[in-house]
Amino acid sequence: MENKGSDEVETLKTKFVSVWHNVKYSWALKLKTSFSRNSPVLLLGKCYHFKAEDDDSVAEACSEACGEDSVVGNAEAFRKDFTSRVWLTYREECPPLPGSTLTSDCGWGCMLRAGQMMLAQALILHFLGRDVVSLMNSSTDWTWSEAMALQPLDTETWTTSAAKRLVASLQGPSRPPEHGPHPPLQSQAPGSAEEADAHLKEMYHRSLVSWFGDSPSAQLGLHRLIRTGLTMGKQAGDWYGPSVVAHILKKAVEEAMDPGLAGITAYVSQDCTVYSADVIDSHRAPRAGQPSAERSEAPPNSQSNQPVSASTLTDSRAVIILIPVRLGGEKTNPDYFNFAKSILSLDYCIGIIGGKPKQACYFVGFQDDSLIYMDPHYCQSFVDVSTSDFPLQSYHCPSPKKMPFSKMDPSCTLGFYSKSAQDYERISQELSKVLQPSAKEKYPAFTFVQGHGRDYDLSAGLTPEKREWPFIRDPRRTVTTIGDFVLL
Repeated sequence: MENKGSDEVETLKTKFVSVWHNVKYSWALKLKTSFSRNSPVLLLGKCYHFKAEDDDSVAEACSEACGEDSVVGNAEAFRKDFTSRVWLTYREECPPLPGSTLTSDCGWGCMLRAGQMMLAQALILHFLGRDVVSLMNSSTDWTWSEAMALQPLDTETWTTSAAKRLVASLQGPSRPPEHGPHPPLQSQAPGSAEEADAHLKEMYHRSLVSWFGDSPSAQLGLHRLIRTGLTMGKQAGDWYGPSVVAHILKKAVEEAMDPGLAGITAYVSQDCTVYSADVIDSHRAPRAGQPSAERSEAPPNSQSNQPVSASTLTDSRAVIILIPVRLGGEKTNPDYFNFAKSILSLDYCIGIIGGKPKQACYFVGFQDDSLIYMDPHYCQSFVDVSTSDFPLQSYHCPSPKKMPFSKMDPSCTLGFYSKSAQDYERISQELSKVLQPSAKEKYPAFTFVQGHGRDYDLSAGLTPEKREWPFIRDPRRTVTTIGDFVLL
């Protein structure tokens, strides 16, 4: 009887905490973000300027900001580009999360959501491209066709939805049924080649979003990430740091069974060191238990009209490179501000997951001394992505946010997309130049080393939990732990 009473109290407590989080993150007021017309805006390697396009100073400013290959655009182009990024936020009324009775990640899952957004950006580069040749062999820059029709979130819509959630939560959340695999999308035969290309890209777009659905069957969804986290000592309701999330993302990508994800894998640096031989091996080696013949014959959606990607036609895979770093002690060292700007100016950068202390977000760009980010701290209702026409509007955000570099938490994970081993050679050379320490900096944020990590035997004898730390613990020395990092 005592156990039954204790379980009822715990269930009631969980319900009230869930109600509070749902209300708290639904009533958040949307403040308008201001942008200067006198400075370029960088968004994941693309440069925009809100001055008149015929102003010669615009091209000059963008060229200085991100090199000769910069792309100049106006405010409308920036909004369309930003809105086309996949936005993943808190959700409620989900199927129970693994190892718990929780049906929402409100209040604790923001770093997982930030990690999902960074992973989604890598998949956009992989399948749809970004002014580079994508796996569809298209050099055009993809943007969501409905991006400009999406209305900015305002106070009225946020508070109205919050009130509805409060009433629904107090009445008791409805439990959606378990969902099976995403059914093949029904394709129609568009007329012109341009229409066919646009139709095909939207099919990729919708399939990509469905991989991040909030159901146990979603390949890269919250349930899959939490299940992976259980093997690393993390549970639903815990705080996840950027380093742990990097390892969770890596394992989730490696274990994904959808044929569309066979041509991509992930690599996580060790101790702020990228071992080039390990990255190249990741590019070339087939997944364990998956023969290359199987990989080479499977298109992104084997039952649809989507073409076989260039990556799956050979033994080469794209690699998502994740690098957990710490850019200072208790606060971010100002000497690293320009480094972060340089990283976000690269076209193969997929962003940075970090944020303020205990408040994660996904950094995608900057203007002057402010970071531009996507905020996962907004609770939305569960969306059933198993239907062929599920709404996409809640997976895109029309309202960018800004934050001073000085408020950025030093613990973060950098992300890059490498299409091939040849592409990696170029990336490592360019990043090595960015990493050259200035006169003020004592150490680069991370380093590239030739060879395999095992050749250096840095993690011999460590437990799996300690292997996740970006720095190796020396038991003979006193250490201070901050977030995911051990400072020596």
